[in-house]
Amino acid sequence: MKTYKIACIPGDGIGKEVVPAGQEVLQALAASQERFRFEFTSFGWGGDFYREHGVMMPADGLDALRGMDAILFGSAGDPHIPDHVTLWGLRLKICQGFDQYANVRPTRILPGIDAPLKRCAPADLDWVIVRENSEGEYAGVGGRAHQGHPIEVATDVSVMTRAGVERIMRFGFRLAQSRPRKLLTVVTKSNAQRHAMVMWDEIALAVSREFPDVRWEKELVDACAARMVTRPASLDTLVATNLHADILSDLAAALSGSLGIAPTGNIDPERRYPSMFEPIHGSAFDIMGRGLANPIGTFWSCVMLLEHLGETDAAARLMAALEAVTADPALHTGDLGGKARTADVTAGVCHQLLQR
Repeated sequence: MKTYKIACIPGDGIGKEVVPAGQEVLQALAASQERFRFEFTSFGWGGDFYREHGVMMPADGLDALRGMDAILFGSAGDPHIPDHVTLWGLRLKICQGFDQYANVRPTRILPGIDAPLKRCAPADLDWVIVRENSEGEYAGVGGRAHQGHPIEVATDVSVMTRAGVERIMRFGFRLAQSRPRKLLTVVTKSNAQRHAMVMWDEIALAVSREFPDVRWEKELVDACAARMVTRPASLDTLVATNLHADILSDLAAALSGSLGIAPTGNIDPERRYPSMFEPIHGSAFDIMGRGLANPIGTFWSCVMLLEHLGETDAAARLMAALEAVTADPALHTGDLGGKARTADVTAGVCHQLLQR
């Protein structure tokens, strides 16, 4: 029997509730078959660690994660610590340290969920957003000078490299090629950002010649946001920069019903390092510790984790189990208009796994 070593980093806020729920569901899945099992190692990094040690994770933290098969992450964010400290000190430190340059965010309207787009049939909203995850607007290049004075200046520089753009474009085209519609939308803003985004467009055109079976188009990011609302069925696979995809994927999650159900994978496609899987909902301190968090985003992230490990049958079983749970309004948490608790949803998914 194969053993998968999974690092669990709950992080902050409701991450401390949904990551254990994810572990419980993965354990139930493993117990229902004899092909593989999981060995979990938990790391208590995040805001509490920062208050004690002055850093979000230890300096040698990446070394502790390096031998893992995958990472299950909760959230980074604490109202008592500046956001840039929590993000750069934990999540981005892992993403960039392990060159997880492809951030993949699938979006669908799951069974039983009342999505805001009333004119939209569930089949009309079935997207995967590919986010460049290593450079661009979040490259961390910039600085501040003359702080506190009238001449204070601050800069953030978006950095795009040919190598970085080429690899995310190829990833996006390959993903589109693997999906039934073979359609890719390259999101840009080259009408206003006339240097890096023009290069982005040029590289998209060059890479497209390697994928003659993929239909592709270019769309300005603001027009793409409107199109998500007005013509959702016209989109399928999207590839965008770090900032653009960050914003569009949150819009996508809201349009599908709730940020609480949305998953993501921070992928190293070359598999040199472990990839990291997480819900996108954030730390949600307002409901922390009350058992109200929606764990579906974490469970869907576990589906992506299983797919990445090559356990496609197990991933399909888990996806079917969580869809059976979302189809039951009695198991909807508050973000979906229901009264179910985190433990209720978790128990429901585990029960479904035992029936399959």
